Amino acid sequence: MDQIDDIDRRILRELQVNARATFDELAPAVGLSASAVLRRVKRLEASGVIVGYRAVIAPKAVGKTLLAYINVRLEKHGTNALHSPMDQFRASVQAWPEVIDCVALTGEMDFLLRVVVSDMDHFSHFISETLLRHPAVRDCRSSFVLDAVKRDVGLPI
Repeated sequence: MDQIDDIDRRILRELQVNARATFDELAPAVGLSASAVLRRVKRLEASGVIVGYRAVIAPKAVGKTLLAYINVRLEKHGTNALHSPMDQFRASVQAWPEVIDCVALTGEMDFLLRVVVSDMDHFSHFISETLLRHPAVRDCRSSFVLDAVKRDVGLPI
């Protein structure tokens, strides 16, 4: 999308706070009619600025009480000539439900995983039976979250 104006930015900020807000509720907050807000939101969606909506779930409410970050280092040479270790890992991580975020990194480690599990036994099983058994994984380092100081509050717009 070429141009996002101040009104689009206000709409995006409002939707990050409450994605369930109706167009009638958004209209006074951004200074437009509900129909004008609807047109702008549809344009923002169609252009790929807004990529989705979802519910934010409290992990403890669904039995996920342990959050960890895992730095992963891969083998640099794989045994499969068709796919690099990085390609193999990227494909595998998609199927691991414990991994809620995975980013590729620069520096000493190759990936950072954000993992949520029910308890230490679940974490231990994930590390020993899934992550470290992956043929592309050389080693990993884990850190456990003690307290969430700032949660995802959306992008600064």
